[in-house]
Amino acid sequence: MLMHLKSDESGLTLIELTIVIVILGILAAFIAPRVINAPQQAKVAKAQTEINSIKTALEQYAITTGEYPTTEQGLNALWRAPSPAPPNWDGPYVDSPSFMDPWDNPYVYRQPSSHYGYDYDLYSMGKDGKEGGTDLDADITNWVDETTGVY
Repeated sequence: MLMHLKSDESGLTLIELTIVIVILGILAAFIAPRVINAPQQAKVAKAQTEINSIKTALEQYAITTGEYPTTEQGLNALWRAPSPAPPNWDGPYVDSPSFMDPWDNPYVYRQPSSHYGYDYDLYSMGKDGKEGGTDLDADITNWVDETTGVY
């Protein structure tokens, strides 16, 4: 007895496979930039948080001593009493003496401020380590840029 073999045609055709690859490519084009920049965006957020913490420590320093540390004393005055020690210094005002941004560059501190309405300048130069910049290379500051409204 001769049996007739049934042919199974349930596989993917080349056109179907091409369509799936194109759809995956389109999805990757939308998702990849967000995933690639996520670590750098997290570093920007970390720098903003650290600047806010240092701002709080500087405010506490100013409340207890009556003034902010000078540029020469720097942020180390928050960890160890500067010489000569200001009256009523009651530090340390921070948990660690590290004042490095997420890109391993030191935070910049200047007192008095060069920006109207601020007592001091405190900022990170961002990913590129240079003043200015845009996007991920932009400076992260304690002041609001009046032209852009950005910190």
